[in-house]
Amino acid sequence: MLDLNVYDFDKTIYYSDSTLDFYLYSLKKNILLIRYLPIQIYGFLLYKLNIKEKEFFKEKFFSFLKGIKNIDNHVEEFWNLHKSGIKKWFLDKKQENVVVISASPEFLLNEICKSIGVDKLIATKVNKNTGKFESKNCYGKEKLLRLNKEYDKYRIINFYSDSYSDKFLANIAKNSFIVNKDEIKKWREIDGK
Repeated sequence: MLDLNVYDFDKTIYYSDSTLDFYLYSLKKNILLIRYLPIQIYGFLLYKLNIKEKEFFKEKFFSFLKGIKNIDNHVEEFWNLHKSGIKKWFLDKKQENVVVISASPEFLLNEICKSIGVDKLIATKVNKNTGKFESKNCYGKEKLLRLNKEYDKYRIINFYSDSYSDKFLANIAKNSFIVNKDEIKKWREIDGK
């Protein structure tokens, strides 16, 4: 039985939303990426009108990746400027078997997670050159399904998230915590779900 310490990423161990920060950084570096805005708005509207799924919207959103020439260097430069957004309390913890599970793209979080001592990253697989999804959006119940695919026999000792959408993981953890900026509180079950 493997004991895991599991964390969400955005607004949990990172102060902001890494995808949004990366998008804004990319626009600042290359304003011509604004040309993807119509397709992004189109995807957003169809999602909000319940015509298309979230993955459809996110694929349209990530279409801007097509306009970035060297994505690996771009991601590295982004984290060189944004690594300070990783929360000190997380960096100060010395834990084993640290797993980050995030809806953000794997290509965006891969190197930063390695550099801060994360043993395993489970995230949404998005093609870094096209923005096309290569897995389901790693959100809500999908996080639990993905964790179960990675590990046969495990138990979550500590789980941290900023969102009650992560109740599927919180419910099976020995200790669950809700994170709001630097404030960490014991998880409280909502609506008995």
